[in-house]
Amino acid sequence: MSLFIPTYFAPISQYAAIYQSDTITFEVEDNYQKQTYRNRCYIYGANGKLALNIPVKHRTKEGRKKTKDTLVENNFPWQQQHFKSLQSAYRSSPFFEFFEEDLLRIFNKQYKFLLDVTIDSHLFVTDALQIEQQYTKTKNYELIHENNDFRALAIAKKGIEIEMDSYVQMFDDKHGFIPNLSILDLLFMEGGNTISFLEKIDVVLR
Repeated sequence: MSLFIPTYFAPISQYAAIYQSDTITFEVEDNYQKQTYRNRCYIYGANGKLALNIPVKHRTKEGRKKTKDTLVENNFPWQQQHFKSLQSAYRSSPFFEFFEEDLLRIFNKQYKFLLDVTIDSHLFVTDALQIEQQYTKTKNYELIHENNDFRALAIAKKGIEIEMDSYVQMFDDKHGFIPNLSILDLLFMEGGNTISFLEKIDVVLR
């Protein structure tokens, strides 16, 4: 069993680990942490690396704030802005049009909890990649996990070493190759060939 934190259109490294795992479990009993991919992803925009952030809020101002209880702040039109950013960045990519309609369903759906957004984004990706892997959710939090603990892949700033083959990106002529962006970047550029990239990646956790 491999343990992951559900994240928003997770980076390529997380899907490499997911694809290479026999079974996956999502950590839903942990405390919410900032500076993670729980509520953000990075795409390749015209000016380089671009963050798409989901605004969040919490039920209580004090005490522990669990990820599964984290609320989406819908007073801000984040869905509209994120989809427009994806269209602007990938409209002329080889495979965006093949996934645009299914992707739009996520950005038209009303969400209350962040966890539901991250699970839906995961289901979109597994469907696009035709990964039939089922997932389970944790029932309690364990600091130490005896099996394959990939929860650190949710940390946006540190902890991950990843070597991956380069592929053509939308604006690499201006800014060069940017590794480990959201899985969407690889999917829109490589389509069904995405799997061959994931198979070659060896994810190393410090």
